Amino acid sequence: MTAGPGSPRGTQGGSQRASYLLVFAMLLMISVPAGLALHTVRIAPQIPASVTDNSPYGYTISLLLFVVPIVTILWWLIPSEHLKISKSSVVRTIALLFPIGAGLDFFFAHRFLTFPNPRATLRILAPALGGGVPIEEYLFYFTGFLAVLLLYIWLDEYWLAEYSIPVASGERTNFKRLLQFHPPSLIAGIALIAGAIVFRRVFVAEAGFPGYFIFLVVAALGPSALFLPSALPVINWRALSLTLFFILLMSLLWEATLGLPYGWWGFRHTQMLGIYITAWSELPIEEVLVWITVTYATVIVYELVRRWKSSGRPARHAFLGIAPAADSETALQR
Repeated sequence: MTAGPGSPRGTQGGSQRASYLLVFAMLLMISVPAGLALHTVRIAPQIPASVTDNSPYGYTISLLLFVVPIVTILWWLIPSEHLKISKSSVVRTIALLFPIGAGLDFFFAHRFLTFPNPRATLRILAPALGGGVPIEEYLFYFTGFLAVLLLYIWLDEYWLAEYSIPVASGERTNFKRLLQFHPPSLIAGIALIAGAIVFRRVFVAEAGFPGYFIFLVVAALGPSALFLPSALPVINWRALSLTLFFILLMSLLWEATLGLPYGWWGFRHTQMLGIYITAWSELPIEEVLVWITVTYATVIVYELVRRWKSSGRPARHAFLGIAPAADSETALQR
């Protein structure tokens, strides 16, 4: 009897690829009708300027949307079930991902973003090119990545553990090298970037360049192009899909009902693709994609780091397939 995509601890090979595609099918199943319904709205809701300025420390306090899940998972859900997670894998994953978010703020915030309501923050500026950004921006990326990662880990290790690949299994430890090129991801990335540039020039009257969209494509499909073949066999796709929908729902409610309408942050239209959700105060489509990007990249990086740590190999050996000198000499003697 062959294990199918719904079989616990049996989704290997082709069925893992089917689960990978199923996640995107589920996303389309929800996003297509939602997008068509939202497209019927022609006028964005208007909030008076006096109300916009009347949300003191709103951005700061709203970060609890990430902090509370982090605290709950770390100090209640994981200890209560006596789950053992690889702390080094968590730390290394955040150490790799946080600089991407921080880099977006440091290098591009002055090009992509605006912060019209300083009263919604602590009014502490953190360093960034072209002028400082609210310190909440860096806290947001740190807590956001950590919340996504911990939610996936808890789902993978407990709630959907039947579909998890055990840490000591051969699927995790047996590999030649983790760095494996994935041409479809590269082709998709190039096609998306080229399509975005053409769309912006042909269909958007205002001059500009889709810089934010291109950054998101590179951030999402960069890890995918380099590591997806190695991550594909060990990702718990059910845990990833539930993480994605939880984060997407929470973040869109946050942005559409609070962040953008009340001026906690805004976007420079000259750097956007040019597709806006009118019903959500002209929210750029990039802000929907960013949460898909964050979840997808976080899980790929985490599972690669976890696979490396499970193998017990040095990083050079695990990622590049280059064995340590002592092992090479032993192999030659044999």
